[in-house]
Amino acid sequence: MEAQQLPKRAELEVNQTWDLTKIFADDQAFEQAMQAVSDKLTEVSKYKGTLAKGANELYQAIEYIGEVTRQFEVIYVYSHLKNDQDTTNAIYQGLHAKSSSLAAQVSEAISWFEPELLQLSDETIWTYVELVPELARYRHFITNVLSERPHILTEKEEALLAGAGEIFGASSKTFSILNNSDLKFPTVKNEKGESVQLSHGLYGQLLESTTPEVREEAFKGMYSVYQQFQSTFATTLSSHVKTHNFKATIRNYSSARAAALASNHIPEAVYDSLLDVVKRNLPLLHRYVALRKKVLDLDTLHMYDLYTPILGDAPIRYSYEEAKEKALVALQPLGAEYMAVVKEAFESRWIDIVENQGKRSGAYSSGCYDTAPYILMNWHDSLDQLYTLVHEMGHSVHSYFTRNNQPYVYGDYSIFLAEIASTTNENILTEHLLATETDPKVRAFVLNRYLDGFKGTIFRQTQFAEFEHFIHTEDAKGVPLTSEYLSEYYGNLNAEYYGEAVARDPEIAVEWARIPHFYYNYYVYQYSTGFSAASTLANKIINQEPQALENYLAYLKAGSSDFPIEVMKKAGVDMTQPTYLEEAMKVFETRLTEFEQLIDRL
Repeated sequence: MEAQQLPKRAELEVNQTWDLTKIFADDQAFEQAMQAVSDKLTEVSKYKGTLAKGANELYQAIEYIGEVTRQFEVIYVYSHLKNDQDTTNAIYQGLHAKSSSLAAQVSEAISWFEPELLQLSDETIWTYVELVPELARYRHFITNVLSERPHILTEKEEALLAGAGEIFGASSKTFSILNNSDLKFPTVKNEKGESVQLSHGLYGQLLESTTPEVREEAFKGMYSVYQQFQSTFATTLSSHVKTHNFKATIRNYSSARAAALASNHIPEAVYDSLLDVVKRNLPLLHRYVALRKKVLDLDTLHMYDLYTPILGDAPIRYSYEEAKEKALVALQPLGAEYMAVVKEAFESRWIDIVENQGKRSGAYSSGCYDTAPYILMNWHDSLDQLYTLVHEMGHSVHSYFTRNNQPYVYGDYSIFLAEIASTTNENILTEHLLATETDPKVRAFVLNRYLDGFKGTIFRQTQFAEFEHFIHTEDAKGVPLTSEYLSEYYGNLNAEYYGEAVARDPEIAVEWARIPHFYYNYYVYQYSTGFSAASTLANKIINQEPQALENYLAYLKAGSSDFPIEVMKKAGVDMTQPTYLEEAMKVFETRLTEFEQLIDRL
């Protein structure tokens, strides 16, 4: 019997695809837009050197640069969406390559603006704002640029730093090439007893195997390779950390963490509160992994036993049409204004639904100020796909509200804020399923899914964040980051996080060597803070707390019109205080307790 083939792009029904003709009617219109932006770039230079002349010149420069970047973003979005829908299509490969090249040209053409603005005194700039009323809308944008002044070097020094960019990125590139291309992993057995070549992708699948021996062989096979190259990985990681510390020092920041968080104006107290609250609540994680040991009926629970499903296959699954109807019901607590946008997404073909040959894998929400916030999916009937749909819908509605309530200059939002909207939707869906599903098996599955997500997003990512801060702090003190030193600390940290119910497998001590996020520069903490904030916001909305929905919609509409911490305060969550994290832990504990009770009855 022949294996079922994925359909070709041209074979899909129109209503299963997104409608990109709303961006450009055809490729000819795209080419014309490309040419128009190219022509505009030649005009950008005429504004260079004019900012010192007066307020009108500043206003005209900001407006013109905004016009160019706004038009370019439409071009880029169209080309990347067209390319992603069928990556084998040579025409759209070419269009995307053209727009990527244009991106570099745009970036280069406007790179003079911020340095030139910073050459003016604060007094001069704010006088300009008073003289030209139209500049008032740019007040926060200008404040953001001026906040960089203490950390901007001389023009010559900035040029030297820019020229060394490739050198500073060498350790990260070396890690990536070694980790993704050069490492050769051993052959292991899968569940069918077949010999298979271990890889990063297959490793995750094998850890989900229901056969303990398969999990163990994959785990030990994977880490045998990292143990072999741990000194090399310690060198790449150490060099990368030194780069962060070096840049922070020369830019007059107190630490690498302060420098990394400054880009979004995030107080370091946010990071410290996260570590403190999670550490105090580790007994909850210990309870959960102990329950996993009990359900799996294992004498010893190993690190490689933490990902295998403990309840088997999902007892419920959804087709796309069923998922659409479920989303329209589950998200009702978000109110009529929110739901009107969700309905528009379904009715106006914002969503590219099914998998076809050559289509990019996974799912995302994408778009820009002047396009719809499109969603790419690769639908397969499942509960997970329902969650993915409401997750990406959260991003898209966030984008829609931002762009329809803010001027272009504030028509986007930071990564720090992005995942909160999508994860709030997931939490609201979980609340809906738990409020409507009475079958103990279904409830147990939904609860387990939530608990696993919490474990992986809050506890695990906070463990990463703690390790990341440790290695930067130790390097700043002059401590050599040898493989032995890194492994000893990481092994102890892992044992602290997972507790006595999990065996202290020696291999896990070298896990630091295979985590690409340690090269991202204080990025991972945002997964934990975002998930926690979303949990708190969803609870407020579900429980219909006064002003909860209005405050949440205000966050969705704020874009980058204020600093992220201030936006979240208006949403009803002060992330400089530990309260939102403690509330998330209470939700976890409540659901863990119900899950423990259900397990005893199943």
